[in-house]
Amino acid sequence: MIFQQIHHFFSFKKLLILLFCLSVCIQIIVISYNHLSGYYILENVQHFLLRLMRGTVLSLLASFLIAYPDLFMIQYLNKTCPWGRKIVQRISFQLVFSIILAVIVSILFTLFAHSINAYERDLVNVLVNNALIFSVVNIFVMAILEGWIAFNESRYTKQIADDLQTELSQIKFEVLKSQINPHFMFNSLNVLSGLINKDVKKAQQFIDEFSHIYRYVLETIEQPVATIGKELDFTRSYLFLQQIRYGNDLSYTINIPADLLNLLLPPLSLQVVLENATKHNIVNESKPLRIEIYNEGQILLIKNNIQPRISKGNSTGLGLKNLVKRYSMISDKEPVFLIETNHYIAKLPLINPENDERTNN
Repeated sequence: MIFQQIHHFFSFKKLLILLFCLSVCIQIIVISYNHLSGYYILENVQHFLLRLMRGTVLSLLASFLIAYPDLFMIQYLNKTCPWGRKIVQRISFQLVFSIILAVIVSILFTLFAHSINAYERDLVNVLVNNALIFSVVNIFVMAILEGWIAFNESRYTKQIADDLQTELSQIKFEVLKSQINPHFMFNSLNVLSGLINKDVKKAQQFIDEFSHIYRYVLETIEQPVATIGKELDFTRSYLFLQQIRYGNDLSYTINIPADLLNLLLPPLSLQVVLENATKHNIVNESKPLRIEIYNEGQILLIKNNIQPRISKGNSTGLGLKNLVKRYSMISDKEPVFLIETNHYIAKLPLINPENDERTNN
């Protein structure tokens, strides 16, 4: 997991370029300092270039042995000692780790370089000198990598937030569009027209429930979550309109305990499932549609018998896809849709705001 996170922000090519530039700069500084201080005198430009090339190759190899452990350590500390909570502990641990790692790598590469071309100076002196240089460089590398990770994570988080906002706007549009569906509007107004001449009282009730549906849509369309209590109130209004249209051919039961009514789920979740039930199934006297709404623990179940229409048309499944996306924006829980014993069942997880941090942000 940590290895995947590292390569998410650091491709091999980017890391190679960074470490190569760093190796060249360090070698130029070290070679120039040694020459000017008299520690190691260069004979000519060719000698300088030869030292630079040899030193850069060894430094690049050493830097890879240092950089990857540094990256693993940074990602590990991001989980165990995040910035803002354990700053002193984190900095202390990184300093100790950087120095120990640098000393080990510097000893290995100094001995390796000595075996290829023996140093004219005292080996112990060279080991100590290189260990100090590697330690200072590794602290510098650790700081660069920390800054690079922070910058990339910030940019990545902003990109994700922008994408989610765009996607959420699209989802809201699709949900609102489904509520102002011309077929639903036409069918509802057609039913209302028939009621006005037959049953004025029921027509008034129809208008009240119809207005309640659209008021609820306008109130919740901008909200990420709604309580199951409000969703069930909406559901009763929605199913009332459907029952006026289908009569006794459509029936439903709701059995949800009161202690769950304050739990949350995306608004209009029930409408998506119920609309699919009436849209894709035959509803008539010989084949009545039965809908059950109940719970299993903190999971809401909507169940209906399956009696598919002969001509269903092309179903895009957009409503259910949008519902899954809306869940992903507020919780790690996911809705489940399945078929069991000739029944279609939608399982919608209920979210407890006290236990789910994402609904509080």
